Amino acid sequence: MIKQFTFNPLGENTYIVWDGPTRYAAIIDAGMYDREECDKVKSFILENELNLKFLWGTHAHIDHIFGNWWIKQEFPEVPYFLHPDDIKMIQRSETMAALWNLNYTPSPLPDFELQHQQTLDLGSSKFEVRFVPGHAPGHVIFVNHEANYAVVGDCIFQGSIGRTDLPGGNHSQLLQKIEEEIFTLPATMQLYSGHGPATFVEREIKTNPFFNS
Repeated sequence: MIKQFTFNPLGENTYIVWDGPTRYAAIIDAGMYDREECDKVKSFILENELNLKFLWGTHAHIDHIFGNWWIKQEFPEVPYFLHPDDIKMIQRSETMAALWNLNYTPSPLPDFELQHQQTLDLGSSKFEVRFVPGHAPGHVIFVNHEANYAVVGDCIFQGSIGRTDLPGGNHSQLLQKIEEEIFTLPATMQLYSGHGPATFVEREIKTNPFFNS
């Protein structure tokens, strides 16, 4: 199961995914910017009797890590997972916040590293990690094959792709990795992006202008 929230001044999508039988849950990209947004996440967890087990990051651009400090404060036993190539994003995040005049409490560094083709167990649910750099050097996606969805961060959006003009971006690499790691997923698989509405693999293969120009 999956729940989407849209948070912070940059309109980032934060996701809670959970396993129905066990109620084990993970937060993907904690973008909560203020106390009200943090309270929304906490209320959802409590009201649905979820047992928060993990914090997973698709990447560590600042809009996707605003809430990391709060997770570690509120749920100190919950480990943070991130690809090692994106640790540099956390290390420069305070500078980015200052440049954009955004309030920011520094994110902790990850407790565990994500790797390509790793399987993450969430109760009886399983998520495949796929490495899709280009928007950020350590960007990954999380694929739940059984439930037929993937949380894809800022790799691809409905009718667009992630920007590649930020530090660590690589346009040609992003296009290649989307074709290799996302367009090879089932056509009917739903894609939950880091901004904007969800889409489907088949829709983006057929209509995304970056692949149909």
